[in-house]
Amino acid sequence: MIESFFVVAGQVVTLFLLIGVGYVLARLGLLRPDGASQMSTLALYVVTPCIMIRSFETVRTPEMLGTLGRFFLAYTVCTVLGVLLAQPLFRREPPERGGPLRFGTSYGNNGFMGLPLVMSILGSEAAIFGSVSAVAFNILLWTQGRKTMGGKVGLRSALVNPATVGAALGLLLFFTGWWEPAPGRWSLPAPILDAVSYLADLNTPLPMVVLGAQMAGTDLRESFADRRLYLAAAVRLVAAPLLALVLLLPFRLDPTAYCACVILCAVPPAGATAMFAQKLRRDTALAAKLVSTLTLMSVVTLPLFAVLARRLSGLAA
Repeated sequence: MIESFFVVAGQVVTLFLLIGVGYVLARLGLLRPDGASQMSTLALYVVTPCIMIRSFETVRTPEMLGTLGRFFLAYTVCTVLGVLLAQPLFRREPPERGGPLRFGTSYGNNGFMGLPLVMSILGSEAAIFGSVSAVAFNILLWTQGRKTMGGKVGLRSALVNPATVGAALGLLLFFTGWWEPAPGRWSLPAPILDAVSYLADLNTPLPMVVLGAQMAGTDLRESFADRRLYLAAAVRLVAAPLLALVLLLPFRLDPTAYCACVILCAVPPAGATAMFAQKLRRDTALAAKLVSTLTLMSVVTLPLFAVLARRLSGLAA
């Protein structure tokens, strides 16, 4: 319990240090709203597909494919159920506020906190589960999530967006074995692989710096007095992971896959909440407060669900 607590606490501290960079830059006038908007565009339209491509950078085996397939189904079902829990909420709020609140309640911070936490708590071999979850997560984010925030989602935008394009390229590389250099087999040139990797690495700092810049215009002291954020926290940080914890038990998933799914369902709101809010002209200040406040609250809830998942799966005595 104590070990898991400090793992999560360390991730949260890192997160807030990155947020602080954007906050200070904006306060000093060195990062203006138009600059933050352009950084959001870079993160959403360039970094996202690179993450998806890199997530499949692994050697496949028949056993792994079966485990990953079951995990993908379990994670997708749990995420969809979490989204359904959030949909009836905040309906009395105007669209510019209700959209970010429902979006942040529905989607967790898989990119920054999810994957690092899975690796830290379950070991580096569990990284593949965080990567596979990114496929379902980003496709839902760019379709249902975009619609929740107030954006238009047609057939073209649902099938052709940064997440689906990146997933398609990643799957092509995965199933053709182009990640695996071998005599007589064509593989991607190293400079291309390096460029994709470098851009994917921006997924950690870039959204957090943007979030810090957005927070610079808000009164953070008001956050903990906002009752709406406590309702969002009850669903995002408690109900969603509890649902995964209980629902998946009878299916006897691989223990590591089970724990990874619960942890990924327990992470606080995605940094994309504030970025989508900015791109679609919603209340970015409220979105920023939602992400930062619930991230701080998750220091308590995340370790609890991580320990429960480990015990129920048999990974911990």
